[in-house]
Amino acid sequence: MRRDMDLIRLIVLQIESDHQGPNDLLSFEDFNTELVIDGYTPAQVEYHLQLAISSHIFEIPRNAGGLYIISGLSPKGHDFADSVRDEKIWAMTKEGALKAGGFTLELLGNLAKGFAKKQLEKHTGIDI
Repeated sequence: MRRDMDLIRLIVLQIESDHQGPNDLLSFEDFNTELVIDGYTPAQVEYHLQLAISSHIFEIPRNAGGLYIISGLSPKGHDFADSVRDEKIWAMTKEGALKAGGFTLELLGNLAKGFAKKQLEKHTGIDI
């Protein structure tokens, strides 16, 4: 299965939205009814959740068999979510990555941060 960065982005933003605090645990076992993302199959969602977990996007207290337990986003996950939340910046990020011909999750996050930095400099006049 090919990695779909749009799907990883949607999963990160959905989990960030659903997570309610430091003692809140989110768990996912049945991807037919849990963490349903429109336009994607349960297998695609589960696979991309596994990719995000492997990339240390989430805080994981444990993994019991086929049950994924997530205690929230890691600092790296929050940085990624903040970087790709804006649709305009995400579109520019994807376009830039496609033109480069290859990318990683970390590179996409850094590229999005670069675009966000340019937007801040444009709107504030302050070089960051």
